[in-house]
Amino acid sequence: MKNTFLLLLLLGILFSANAQQKPVFQKLRYEDDFSYLKGDSTKNLYEKIKYIPLGKSDKFYASIGGEIREQYFYTVNDKWGDETTGGDGYLLSRYLLNVNVRLGRFRTFIEFQSSLANSKIDPSPVDKNELDFHQAFLDIDLVQNKEQQLTFRVGRQEIAYGSQRLVSVRERPNNRIAFDGLKLFFKNKNWQTDAFYSHPVANKPSVFNDVFNEKAKLWGSYAVIHKVPFIQNIDLYYLGLWKDRAVFANAVGEETRHSVGTRIWKIKGNWKYDFEGLYQFGTINSQNISAWTLSSNTSYTFENIKFKPEIGLKTEFISGDKNSTDNKMQTFNPLYPKGAYFGLVGLIGPSNLIDIHPSVAFDLTEKLGFGIDYDIFWRSSINDGLYAPNMQLLYSGKDTTERFVGTQLIANFDYNLNSFLTVSVEGAWFNAGAFLKEAGSGKDYFYSALTAQFKF
Repeated sequence: MKNTFLLLLLLGILFSANAQQKPVFQKLRYEDDFSYLKGDSTKNLYEKIKYIPLGKSDKFYASIGGEIREQYFYTVNDKWGDETTGGDGYLLSRYLLNVNVRLGRFRTFIEFQSSLANSKIDPSPVDKNELDFHQAFLDIDLVQNKEQQLTFRVGRQEIAYGSQRLVSVRERPNNRIAFDGLKLFFKNKNWQTDAFYSHPVANKPSVFNDVFNEKAKLWGSYAVIHKVPFIQNIDLYYLGLWKDRAVFANAVGEETRHSVGTRIWKIKGNWKYDFEGLYQFGTINSQNISAWTLSSNTSYTFENIKFKPEIGLKTEFISGDKNSTDNKMQTFNPLYPKGAYFGLVGLIGPSNLIDIHPSVAFDLTEKLGFGIDYDIFWRSSINDGLYAPNMQLLYSGKDTTERFVGTQLIANFDYNLNSFLTVSVEGAWFNAGAFLKEAGSGKDYFYSALTAQFKF
């Protein structure tokens, strides 16, 4: 393990020393733009693989990129003592390699993913998937100029919208998620809109066996409007979900769910905010769905104080089922959220939950940050259960009376060595509350994690 982390450190130093201009890596790697290198005749070896001319026209080129991420975890009392009561250490590794080819109005993007779990007991497909095509899609630019862009995309692709509370690339877990589908998207200076139809990829361990998934569908439309008076930015969206079999505490069966919502947000300046609300309706088996969520995330940065402290407060109110015997189902479904929703390990998912989450963060140096988060959790409805981020039922709410789930304290250091390499350390203590003690062993949970992430 030490050798792996040292190798990433050496790669980060080597690539940084050879890059003439600091690269900017996007969260969606197919959005990386290295076209600024097209007129540079003095490119070094690294920059030569970032911009490979494929003809006389500067609109014909290729680019190669990727990522290596290593994470070591040490946990105590998995699932609050109901799975393991002692300490458990394991190493998660993720490797991504992509090739981007632009041929005028046509673009293809191919990415391989390998996710490995060493010493982890019974790893899930989210932790382990030896090798597979993660993305492979074709873009056709129907309109492309300085003012606007209209593009049609077909194939396996990552999709992410808004704050990634509903549709995410699942960055924090070891295996990122992709979708097989079609997408048409339009962009101009002040707004953009997407319409898509897809099947989420169901990852399976082993090699090149993530086949087309006929058991689930996700479709919808998502619009973002910028420079809105008084509120800066607003998102408006509709998302549809179908599953051949969904499992909740009080309902099991075929699910068709529709989500309509809006998000108001601002990410620049001292004050930042993100407010979101949505309503869900549809059917599961013979029950009618009526679920909702409201969330807020506000923060303020003191730019003129040493270490530039940022204080924040998040709150989430997420519906749960009120009555297991009627024909209504109020359990909120977060669709395909960002995975490790509350901390790196991701113990709890955003369903049937009330969460109050104050935080404080400091820029100790230009490259080193430190943060503390404190979460307080309650069940929204005592007649519904507690769920994981993937909507797996952790504990049923049947015959329980306690609402308080517990508190979680997280502290983390993030060190950005350069544009290529980030190292972080995170530790958490989950103090089990009355509900966890009523439904299971209810032991306090601990974890620590060391992460090194190298991008090129």
